Amino acid sequence: MAFAGSQSLRMGIQQQQLVLRDVSLSKSVISCQRRSCFARSSFPEFRHDGDHISWSSGGFVASKPFRLSILQKQQQRRRRYLNLVVRADADYYSILGVSKNASKSEIKSSYRKLARQYHPDVNKEPGAEQKFKEISNAYEVLSDDEKRSIYDKFGEAGLKGAGAGGAAGFTNPFDLFETFFGGMGGMGGMGGRAARNRPVQGDDERYDLLLNFKDAVFGTSKEIEVRRLETCSTCDGSGAKPGTSPVTCSTCGGQGQVAATTNTPLGQFRQITTCPSCGGTGESFTPCSSCGGDGRVQRTKKISLKVPAGVDSGSRLRVRSEGNAGKRGGPPGDLYVFINVRPDPELKRDGNNILITCKISYIDAILGTTVKVPTVDGIVDLKIPAGAQPGTTLVMSKRGVPFLGKTNMRGDQLSHVEYVLPHTQLELGRFMVRAAYPCTDVVWTDDCVGSITLGIFLG
Repeated sequence: MAFAGSQSLRMGIQQQQLVLRDVSLSKSVISCQRRSCFARSSFPEFRHDGDHISWSSGGFVASKPFRLSILQKQQQRRRRYLNLVVRADADYYSILGVSKNASKSEIKSSYRKLARQYHPDVNKEPGAEQKFKEISNAYEVLSDDEKRSIYDKFGEAGLKGAGAGGAAGFTNPFDLFETFFGGMGGMGGMGGRAARNRPVQGDDERYDLLLNFKDAVFGTSKEIEVRRLETCSTCDGSGAKPGTSPVTCSTCGGQGQVAATTNTPLGQFRQITTCPSCGGTGESFTPCSSCGGDGRVQRTKKISLKVPAGVDSGSRLRVRSEGNAGKRGGPPGDLYVFINVRPDPELKRDGNNILITCKISYIDAILGTTVKVPTVDGIVDLKIPAGAQPGTTLVMSKRGVPFLGKTNMRGDQLSHVEYVLPHTQLELGRFMVRAAYPCTDVVWTDDCVGSITLGIFLG
């Protein structure tokens, strides 16, 4: 009995150990399932097989394949975490073609060469503009010690995370180019200040000239007065007070431009404008008392102008170097004279042809006649043939306007024939007398015309 009791005791202890082991395994599985959103406060009862979970309201036990799947998922998560490595989207050193230990002068020299090569105004290839932007972004980062240090440690992602704003805080690449080269003048090898201080050509001047009809046809000479800017004789065009010398502008430091940076929710906004103190020259000086620092003064000058034959309203004449004086020794502009022509009461112009209207009576149209008509050359005789119909156009060759620049060639005068009906009895009588005696050259008085007309009516 003692042996049987001890044996039953040992079996009870073993059963308790198995239960405790199952409970421990159940707790570990429940902890995993809670993180995977599989845990529930109560579970329906499922059928148990060798490859699935069997659980009830009292707990559940995971099979061996299920435990292996949990371990595999944990290992996959660990591998994905280890693969999270910060990488730069672009290698700025490779873009500029320099090594990672390159000095600032090497980086600057490389940027200067590549920016000139890929600037969209010079390189018209499809990918040139994108390449130019990449070069500008790389130079902006590597030329700044702080940004370069962040980039070397964390890559481009570090620049974005450092509070630089969108697109890694890059400024407009064209503004960077303008700041670096001082405008497209730098493309020719001129520095920023040298490009801004180079001579500037003067502006063109306009003058409106009113001509008579015949002066426009045959040409003329005119003396006009033009008010324009001329070089100041006091400072000889420098704009500085005599005896003084220009000094570097304290506002822009001689750059001629000032930059203003504004922080916005989208990043930093940088704007480059012309220096308000020096006007972009990079220098300041004591202004001349005569011209106020401009180097030019307003003066009136008389100019002799030769108007060629054949000009018309809207024609423009150019007089070289008679416009406004240039700045800093630059060449003067040109003078443009715009022509306006007064109309003639009788002669109408159509290109190089002259149009007139010639009015005659019915009897003159039937019998033919010669009439005097105006032309640009004066009054001339125009022969109207017998039987001319209303609306007939008679051409007077080479009585028109000379061709501009070809004075030996002229247009024609076109005479448009119109009939005039008699309005009085005397006019009607003369019409009847001329019809009755077409071949006579007698000049009929009014009394004779009346008697002959009465005789014609009485038969």
